[in-house]
Amino acid sequence: MTDATPRRVQLTYVRHGETAWSLTRRHTGATDLPLTVNGEAQARGLRPWLAGADFTHVFASPRLRARLTCQLAGVSNAPEIEPDAAEWDYGDYEGRRSQDIRLERPGWDIYRDGCPNGESPRQISDRADRLIAKLVRLGGHVVLFAHGQFGLVLVARWIGLDVARARHFRLDPASISVLALSADEPESPVIAVWNASGESARLSTGARSP
Repeated sequence: MTDATPRRVQLTYVRHGETAWSLTRRHTGATDLPLTVNGEAQARGLRPWLAGADFTHVFASPRLRARLTCQLAGVSNAPEIEPDAAEWDYGDYEGRRSQDIRLERPGWDIYRDGCPNGESPRQISDRADRLIAKLVRLGGHVVLFAHGQFGLVLVARWIGLDVARARHFRLDPASISVLALSADEPESPVIAVWNASGESARLSTGARSP
């Protein structure tokens, strides 16, 4: 568990829609790609499940793909930009696929080894902890539009796991997850919804039925 245990806050986490590089499984950090046509459709498809929710704070990563998803989902045309929600800094591995990296570096694991000239696991874990602490201070029902690999780290840290455990989660493009508190144990952070869309997302975000 982090030093700032989540209290009085619920986080709806939305991964951005498809990009050309997410489609081909290339690591996309600082490269500011737009959504594909399909990615735009995915983002619009979130509208029934998000547009009616009563969010007290709306945040997005600085990257275009996250901001566009927020806009197309009908949540906000001007979300507050949260620098700590940017995707992993892949350094020399930007734009490359894990399977290709392992051809020259067998056994490479980003959650253990990090990226040369990019972020280490400790650095991204610290960044996730810093964001969690900020959300705890804010409280309320927060929505954050951000990224895949950062989202895996964030959920691991939310429930107190080491960043290495993030490899056991999966987060699809244009998915909705909800990080909250246990109804039975208010001090315990939980994963209320993970990698979802549709009715399960609506019930947890509090949106109106479409």
